[in-house]
Amino acid sequence: MPSLTLYDAVGEALGEEMRRNPGVLVFGEGVATKRHALVEEFGPLRVRNTPLSEGIIAGTAVGAAATGLRPVIDLLFAPFLCYAMDELVNSAGKLRYISGGQFAFPLVTLAMTGAGWGVGAQHNHNLEAWFVHSPGLKVVMPSNPADAKALLKTAIRDDNPVLFFLDIGLLYQPGEVPLGDQQLSLGLAAIAREGQDVTLVSYGKTVHHCLQAAHTLAEKGIAAEVIDLRSLKPLDEAAILASVTKTGRLIVVHEANRLCGVGAEIAALVAEYAFAALQAPIIRLGGPDAPVASSYPLEQAFVPQAETIAAAAQRLFSPHYA
Repeated sequence: MPSLTLYDAVGEALGEEMRRNPGVLVFGEGVATKRHALVEEFGPLRVRNTPLSEGIIAGTAVGAAATGLRPVIDLLFAPFLCYAMDELVNSAGKLRYISGGQFAFPLVTLAMTGAGWGVGAQHNHNLEAWFVHSPGLKVVMPSNPADAKALLKTAIRDDNPVLFFLDIGLLYQPGEVPLGDQQLSLGLAAIAREGQDVTLVSYGKTVHHCLQAAHTLAEKGIAAEVIDLRSLKPLDEAAILASVTKTGRLIVVHEANRLCGVGAEIAALVAEYAFAALQAPIIRLGGPDAPVASSYPLEQAFVPQAETIAAAAQRLFSPHYA
């Protein structure tokens, strides 16, 4: 299998889907500048830069989707989605329902998110939970290049709007990507590491932190199971519940603000449907309720690290919870 960065895997998925379907077009902030190969192959009518006007970009995409096209738009950084909330949440997310299913809205919105570049609070803000809470939208955040390519291809073919978040810290990390038309169903989590003592649930870059923590825990005789959600909406509830029922312990890890984050929903899910299996309290590890610093070391301190995750897991085996 060839090795690609997550950024290049996204480019491959775009190219393959544009060849497959002439209705797929890509536009947004700097796409023609960043994706020269796509411009050369498909021309400026299907790959085009836009003004820095997120609401207009998203609104144009909603209209294009309603006419049968399959737009992929790039709004650069996740906080810029704030300028397109009406178009994405109030139009794209609701119009298929409002039309009684007469219209489809196959729209994919790309946005970079998370720590790794020191770009400051107005460019780094994990907003994925906002869109999970918005009816009609699907939300994806892959942790590796292979999943990024396969999930993007699936998202482009979906008849519903999909928010596709790219973790900045993973953007240029290489990984093996299978050849061929690989797809992944939205809402299907991956068991990144099997274990029977504690479940670590995560997505994006913190999946890798959980895997590092699992390695540390294994040296101490604790077998951690790591679940990579891949898709936040739809959410693979069955995979989460099956793992927690087996291990009896749960830690949910994400970089986004802990308050009202995806981890809170997962904790509630397990408390409601697998409470009898729990042998210790559920732990949520997330970012603080504060804007992100521009300083790289402070930015990294914002993110739950492997050491923090391993320490939290060991607490669950203390005599206090026995």
